[in-house]
Formats: sequence, structure tokens, C-alpha cells
Amino acid sequence: MLNSLVSGRRLALRIVLWQLAVAAVAGLAFLARGRREALAAAAGALLVAVGNVLLSARAFAGISVAGLALGRLLAGMILKWIAIIGGLIVIIGQFKLPPLAAITGLVAAYAINLLAFRFKG
Repeated sequence: MLNSLVSGRRLALRIVLWQLAVAAVAGLAFLARGRREALAAAAGALLVAVGNVLLSARAFAGISVAGLALGRLLAGMILKWIAIIGGLIVIIGQFKLPPLAAITGLVAAYAINLLAFRFKG
């Protein structure tokens, strides 16, 4: 086995912590444009962190056979995208926060996934 569950959990935790940091930075960066923009950017980035928490909680639930592990991973991905898309609908549709700031925060937090797998330390 090339990768253990423990290292996968550690990587998932590190990604979520970085995404929470990006949410804070995005909120502070958009604070210059106003409180609503800052809230939208931070909330957009938080959606990705929540989605990744749901994904990792489901995918790393325990040791199992390959078919069950794949099913857990797919279920986690579905939960992640429901959380992200549903959260965006709530942020933009119900709370009427600025969509550009929300999507910018979302993209910034999602970029952490790309960086985390590129620079595995």
C-alpha cells in the first residue's frame, strides 16, 4: 500500500486548515470593498472547507474493502458538491451577498487543493 489512512487524514486536516486560513485572508482582503463583500468572500471559502470536511469524514470513516471505500469516496464527493452548490445558492440567493466576492473566495479556497497535492510535504 502506497498511502495509509493516517496520512490521508493528516493531509485532509492540513487542507481544511489552510482553507480556513484562506477564508480569513479573503474576508480581510475584501473588507476594503465593504462588509458584505468581506462576508461573501469568507463564506465562499468556508463552503469549500465544509465540503472537504464532509468528504474526508465520509471517505476516511474506517478500513474497508476496495468497493466500499470507493462508494464512501463517491458519497463524500456528492456531499461535498451538495454543500458547495447549496451554500452558494443560500449566499447569493437568500442572503443577496455579492456573487463575485463569494465565487472569488470559493476559487481561492479551492486552489489550496491543487497546491496541497503539488507540494506534499
